[in-house]
Amino acid sequence: MENQELPQILVVTGGMAAGKSTVAQALAERLPKSIHLRGDIYRKMIVNGRETMGPDLSPEGLRQLQLRYELACHAASEYAAAGFQVVYQDVILGKSLLDVVGRLRRFRPGVVVLDPSPQVLASRDIAREKTAYGDWAATHMRELLHAETPKIGLWIDSSAHTVEQTVAEILAHPAKTIQGM
Repeated sequence: MENQELPQILVVTGGMAAGKSTVAQALAERLPKSIHLRGDIYRKMIVNGRETMGPDLSPEGLRQLQLRYELACHAASEYAAAGFQVVYQDVILGKSLLDVVGRLRRFRPGVVVLDPSPQVLASRDIAREKTAYGDWAATHMRELLHAETPKIGLWIDSSAHTVEQTVAEILAHPAKTIQGM
């Protein structure tokens, strides 16, 4: 079922283990002509010289992270210009979220921030096999999310939600995704 009010580009962010990939995929599957753009794919494409993401990025790590956001925004814009609804999912914290939204401004992007409780994040983090963020615990990432990330878009505490309940909340409140921008 297409939601005409949902922005053409929707940025889904949150800390590690917040459920971004799962929610973004489920949301994209509900839209008739859609893309699930996984921002982390640009990090994974680096064969040699890839920097580890973490709380203390080297200058090269920061450059690679900014390049990743730039490439993903370019791809999102091209897909949107071709008539697709884009669900762009990545860990985008702090002022980087404003930078990403600024790059996508011609499409009036929406933002959804998944923000489960520290206990839920810790539980999910332990169960994960992913190690892209080295020693950076999901709960530390959540602290950064709350301390430095602008409060734009729709913030969802998905601690007690199923994936379908989270998707339903996004689809029920499309206007809230663009508030504050």
